Amino acid sequence: MGVGSVALAWLLQQDQAFAKPKNVPKGPLNFDLTPKPTHHAPRAKAMISLFQHGGPSHMDLTDPKPELTKYDGTQYNGEVGFSFVNEASKKLMGTRWKFAKHGQCGTELSELLPETARIVDDICLIRSMHTGANGHEVSIRYFHGGIPGVTGRAHLASWLLYGLGSETQELPAYMVLTDPGGHPVDGTNNWSSGFMPALFQGTMLRPNEPRILNLDAPPHLQGTPQRQNLEFLQALNRRHADRFPGAGDLEARIASYELAARMQTAAREALDISKETKATHEMYGLDDDATREYGTRCLIARRLVERGVRFVQLFLNGQPWDNHSNLASALPGICKKTDKPASALVKDLKQRGMLDDVIVHWGGEIGRLPVTQNQGAPEKDGRDHNGQGFSMWLAGGGIKPGMTYGATDEFGHRAVENVVTPNDFQATLMHLFGLNWNELLFHHNGRQETITAGRPAHIVEPILR
Repeated sequence: MGVGSVALAWLLQQDQAFAKPKNVPKGPLNFDLTPKPTHHAPRAKAMISLFQHGGPSHMDLTDPKPELTKYDGTQYNGEVGFSFVNEASKKLMGTRWKFAKHGQCGTELSELLPETARIVDDICLIRSMHTGANGHEVSIRYFHGGIPGVTGRAHLASWLLYGLGSETQELPAYMVLTDPGGHPVDGTNNWSSGFMPALFQGTMLRPNEPRILNLDAPPHLQGTPQRQNLEFLQALNRRHADRFPGAGDLEARIASYELAARMQTAAREALDISKETKATHEMYGLDDDATREYGTRCLIARRLVERGVRFVQLFLNGQPWDNHSNLASALPGICKKTDKPASALVKDLKQRGMLDDVIVHWGGEIGRLPVTQNQGAPEKDGRDHNGQGFSMWLAGGGIKPGMTYGATDEFGHRAVENVVTPNDFQATLMHLFGLNWNELLFHHNGRQETITAGRPAHIVEPILR
């Protein structure tokens, strides 16, 4: 129920991990978290993913479409796949917000993202993402697991841990920060290790304080009594382990207790943002009710990667970017919550010299359609799902800054130039971490699995430094 459960989620299921599969020709042979050699020199060592569930409306945020605005209210002649047929319309809806060029690179962004505009010279904005599917879960699983819609796949972060191991033995290497309002759409599938041992799954911190329950020992056991008890327990465990060499389940349980003990100090220190300066708090928006919660999690994410955590992912409650209705009010609200903290994270990493080897990802699983989803009154209208073309951005860790890549058509409906799929995204990230995406293999059910399950993929070379 407390720190022990966090440690157990990280280490206990090495029961399976130590059962080494046969006939694995490439990749790590030992399922553990010791550092592994890379296939080539890495550019990145950690990643923070700010996942925006629901599908941010790119033509209102990151992908200006003058033609869409010009023909606002007219009939669209293209083919459209609707998710909500009863509210479907082919009436084009131009953006209600102004776009302007920012930074030395001149990238155009919406007025809804004023803080992202301040870091535009540090990010690579990809405007040609494509899943080919309009559904949330099907596209989320594509991004995280490599195949559209399929559950039971290992998360991208699980593959990184499997291939690279951990840089810290005091904290879990893959940590998940969820929203106080609840889990994102598709729940715990978002951080599952799938067919890999649970050793490689995400460890979730509580969304409210205390983020780890029972981190402190009971008052009468703190200090010397606890240390003596732990030393005695370790001695007994090691003596028992010596009688049963190679017993993976026993070694895993011993390791879980040891990690829990180390976390009593390391986790408390990592999660204590009170030591950050007032200027840092203000930069992340902790002085504003609208941005305090998300800003706190972004700041914690920076503190975690600073202490050796390999992968941190932030999620939002449900799918707040899923603006089927009331786009005019709903979109500014979720932008207000996330824009400043996301920008602060990039700025903070950069000023600390960490952006060179930490990747920051911002994006959702789909985008929105250029046509109106009719809700009756015009002010209540929204946009339906669109997996044919949308945007995301990346920063740091070998990503070329201050650029845009790819394009959608004149109305923002379909990616038409330099199309990037989730498999391309995965292959590119693996490359930046020093791994060949098609050579890191995992033996499962008689097959040699890769992160893309044999689906075609390519490294997006033009966005790399």
